[in-house]
Amino acid sequence: MGRRNGAMSNQLKEEIAKELGFYDKVQQEGWGGIRAKDAGNMVKRAIEIAEQSMK
Repeated sequence: MGRRNGAMSNQLKEEIAKELGFYDKVQQEGWGGIRAKDAGNMVKRAIEIAEQSMK
């Protein structure tokens, strides 16, 4: 199973991780160190941002 590359920019991912409060975990362990719940919350927030920008 392949991974999609570049669905979200690194800058956007970092901003969302900071907003949701787990960016220090990313800095310590990389993106693979975050919980599935946090990854899901990142996607949810990215969708909210995209929807707001479409209005």
